[in-house]
Amino acid sequence: MNGGQRLTGRYQAWVVGLLSLNFGILFFDRNALNFLMPFVQPDLHLSNTQVGTLSSALSLTWALSGFAVGRLSDKLGSKKPVIVLATIAFCLCSFVSGVATSFIMLLGARLLMGAAEGGVMPVSHAMIVSEVAPEQRGLAMGVAQNLGSNLLGSGLAPIVLVPIAVAYGWREGFYLAAVPGLISAAIIWFTLREPPKDADEEAHPAVTLRDAFRHRNVVLCSLISILLVSYLVVCWTFMPLYLTKSRTFDPETMGWLMATLGISAGIGSFVVPAISDAIGRRPVLAFFSFLGVILPLGALYFQGSVWILAAIFFFGWALNGVFPLFMATIPAESVDPRLTATLTGLVMGTGEVLGGVLSPFAAGGLADVFGLTAPLWLMLGLTIGAGALSLGLVESAPKVLARRAAKAAGGQG
Repeated sequence: MNGGQRLTGRYQAWVVGLLSLNFGILFFDRNALNFLMPFVQPDLHLSNTQVGTLSSALSLTWALSGFAVGRLSDKLGSKKPVIVLATIAFCLCSFVSGVATSFIMLLGARLLMGAAEGGVMPVSHAMIVSEVAPEQRGLAMGVAQNLGSNLLGSGLAPIVLVPIAVAYGWREGFYLAAVPGLISAAIIWFTLREPPKDADEEAHPAVTLRDAFRHRNVVLCSLISILLVSYLVVCWTFMPLYLTKSRTFDPETMGWLMATLGISAGIGSFVVPAISDAIGRRPVLAFFSFLGVILPLGALYFQGSVWILAAIFFFGWALNGVFPLFMATIPAESVDPRLTATLTGLVMGTGEVLGGVLSPFAAGGLADVFGLTAPLWLMLGLTIGAGALSLGLVESAPKVLARRAAKAAGGQG
């Protein structure tokens, strides 16, 4: 087999599907504490501040690990072993969460869990860049990052874990969450190959990280990551409170309105990137970022049927489908593909630290001063800012660039 040769379309689909499943299982583990917290908090006597600290701690080590592990993988040229080892480590941390008897022990498990999982997605994206044809790259990255994580981490996790906690206890929920990842790690090890190095790339020196950040797209994608990760985290944190306290919806109605977001993200995981493969990254990222304004505006002002409000939530949350584009696809297409894991880890980590860790504190402070409408207005500003930054991107979609080149050649002819 020649270096860089891609295998069949069936194998490419298997790579994407398996990596999506693996990341979904890890997200199932990551979200387990959120759904089990009503049982964990009284048992371990945790304060609300400690509950928030557990979430922020995982986001912080996730971000730092995403860059460090991605950078190490790119330097070593090794992908499959990194994913397998990180998955096993993450599952072991889930088991440790189940045996925790104090806040400090649980905090340590969450810190280690974030460190283990942070590198999985950047390295998975690097594997996809190596194995999947460029014309399907956006779709493949979207499915790998968003489909499994939303179906398993957001959809299946509460349905499975809460009944187990009620029947057997919250610790058993963590033990159960640890098992599937060990299985997926074994399947990855035995069925996926280590992607070969491309002969053409080997003949040319890799672009340095400093050179990569001279490209406008990499800088803009990092800024967009901060804004849109903040948008997501603020929505997850404060929308349930706003719907129940300010809009006075009952908890059940609030629950399925929020569940609409998971359905939207699952569908958007392959629809939005596929559209970007066809018409371009720049217009899709800008359009769906601006479309995100309808979610906070709908929650603030729409007073009609709750079914229409659910539709507003569904379409507004479609911006979730652009996350793989600015976190991985556009940076990888804009500079050297050999830096995919590094750039994905850096862009993702920037969003996690400045968005996932800091934005809830900012939104909470605004809510204390101006009320629960303030976080929604913050969401509005964040998505408009992301849309504006998207307009400055340089187009990178292979199909679009090929059409432009063909048109230019035809014009010269």
